Amino acid sequence: MKAGIVGATGYGGIELLRLLNNHPQITSITLYSSSQAGEKFEDIYPQFQGEQTHILQDLVPDMMKEDLDVIFLATPAGVSSQLTPKLQGGHAKIIDLSGDLRIKDASLYEQWYNKGAASNEVLEKAVYGLPEWNKERIQDADVIANPGCFPTAALLGLGPLVKEGLVKADSIIVDAKSGVSGAGKNPNPLTHFAHAQENFQIYKVNRHQHIPEIEQQLSEWYSDIDPVTFSTHLVPMTRGIMATIYVQLNKNLTEDELRNTFERYYTTEPFVRVREEGSFPCTKDVYGSNYCDIGLTIDTRTKRVTIVSVIDNLLKGAASQAVQNMNLIFQYEEKTGLSPLPVYP
Repeated sequence: MKAGIVGATGYGGIELLRLLNNHPQITSITLYSSSQAGEKFEDIYPQFQGEQTHILQDLVPDMMKEDLDVIFLATPAGVSSQLTPKLQGGHAKIIDLSGDLRIKDASLYEQWYNKGAASNEVLEKAVYGLPEWNKERIQDADVIANPGCFPTAALLGLGPLVKEGLVKADSIIVDAKSGVSGAGKNPNPLTHFAHAQENFQIYKVNRHQHIPEIEQQLSEWYSDIDPVTFSTHLVPMTRGIMATIYVQLNKNLTEDELRNTFERYYTTEPFVRVREEGSFPCTKDVYGSNYCDIGLTIDTRTKRVTIVSVIDNLLKGAASQAVQNMNLIFQYEEKTGLSPLPVYP
């Protein structure tokens, strides 16, 4: 297959190139950049020298949608909403890693992202690409809205209990931490080394753009769910997300019943690993992989469940989940081209 990456010079684009370069079904990769077209990719990122030479290309949607089999949009918010309509209707499948196509309510997107939304026609065709929960629709999709990094960790941790209706509707609290790569490649005062190093900071309090994405999916599983409390923190590490989730149960469960609920949903999923009782994951346990590791326990005094969900934000939270979605669309084995084990230390 022929793949294209739009926004190839960002962190998500770099990881896509690395993964697709090792994918047995990908025969060519074309890199596109609106700001650095004509430059040699290996001059920008010398760690990619030695395999092949990539010259960054201008975007020509009419050619791209017919010449390529799959196009990944690793672009900032506000770009793919305008670009996707130009790429539709051709041969290529589209996988968007930005937030532009995830939220079905256009007015809600504009409220949280402060940008113009994609057209309703585009939003209706975009399938939410959380493979563990939406596999059948992904396999039939032409356009995929790849989930955000925080929503991936939060939703995989919440899914079994919310889907079973075991959670008090107003009780969900998600306390999430991310490495600085989650803010993207372009520097800003929050991620400046002198500020981020040896620091721990909450940000976007009650206004993170991933909140409506999380609530949208939760309401599909359980229509009576209330708004969630969702907080994000910046940790002085390069990559990784830990979502510590607190929910109040609406019925009594034992530890075994709690764990069995999760295992019933995830035993057959190749990239979700539910820990044994008393074991909780750390971000290094999934570093450089497509895994989501989940640890959980119940406080019998309060009926409150604590769920710890960890992912690599650049991989399961972005690039490798996009490749997982590509595998499903083209009916390859789900793990094809995805490194089976995390990197440690």
